[in-house]
Amino acid sequence: MFAVLVAVAANASPVTGPGSALYATDAYPGFDLESEIVSPGRKEPRWFGFIFGPKKDSPSEQMEWCRELEGDRSFSKAIREYDALVREWPFSPEAPVAQRRMADLLLDDGELEDAIAEYRYLLDFYRSQCDYSAVANLLYKCCEMWREEGKRFIFFRFANTIDVRRAYEALVLRAPGEPFAPAAMLTIALLREDEQRYDEAVEVYGTLRNLHPGSEAAVEAVFREAKARMKLLDMKGYNASRCRDTIAFLRLAAAQHAADERAGELRGMLERARAMHEEESWKATKFYDSPTRTKRSAYSAYERFISENPASPHVEEARARMAELEEVAK
Repeated sequence: MFAVLVAVAANASPVTGPGSALYATDAYPGFDLESEIVSPGRKEPRWFGFIFGPKKDSPSEQMEWCRELEGDRSFSKAIREYDALVREWPFSPEAPVAQRRMADLLLDDGELEDAIAEYRYLLDFYRSQCDYSAVANLLYKCCEMWREEGKRFIFFRFANTIDVRRAYEALVLRAPGEPFAPAAMLTIALLREDEQRYDEAVEVYGTLRNLHPGSEAAVEAVFREAKARMKLLDMKGYNASRCRDTIAFLRLAAAQHAADERAGELRGMLERARAMHEEESWKATKFYDSPTRTKRSAYSAYERFISENPASPHVEEARARMAELEEVAK
């Protein structure tokens, strides 16, 4: 398993590196804050160093010792000793090598959550001393595996869904220019939907479409965003502004993707949103036609309704009532 992942990462083209803007949190609405995603601090030597610290006196000797442990297949001990090297000599040439080997061993042992944390630490603190793109792509594969692993369990804890999503978010923030970024953002939006946080899902879909126009993920995002917007209309009750925004989005999406085989779904959602808006507008209009309101305000309300909803089945009724109001005014 690990060998395959390494091969995939090694063949990835370097798009993002040490000189890139890695933490563009303002550009990613719908993501958790970086502080909530878990931004690691610099590792420090452990207490009781004579027990938990490195067993050798120099980083080169410690590195040799770790390799001997690997050769003896004492992998758990090797992981601890690599970690001790990084903590004791964080600025040595051996430290980034030890950090990478530790993450690799954790991945090979199937400890995905710990492996993700260690690869992320490698990108955060040794980004100029490692193959940034290769590690980022390997980290993406880890996130994919962690997500799939969770799907195998019948009772996948809600908290784990959040942890997996935050792992994807942390990766996109660190490698926004990598080829996997659009697919990762699509997954983040889907996980937001799993949490029933449709507002945040819509924000992520929109950001994905804006940052990666033309990508397969961006096209998929259009249709998923449309469904998420309709769920919001159904769940949160009528809101005129939200309804108008949804209609505008669906109108544009249906026009831009008219050739897509799913375009009929967009048109169907558009008609349903329009019908919802027209019905609520009609109720609001009728509210003005009451003894507590002036005839002039009622007349203006019907006039506005006809202007905004010329195809509504209520138009004839509105015109008839306007005629009655005109007669009363005379």
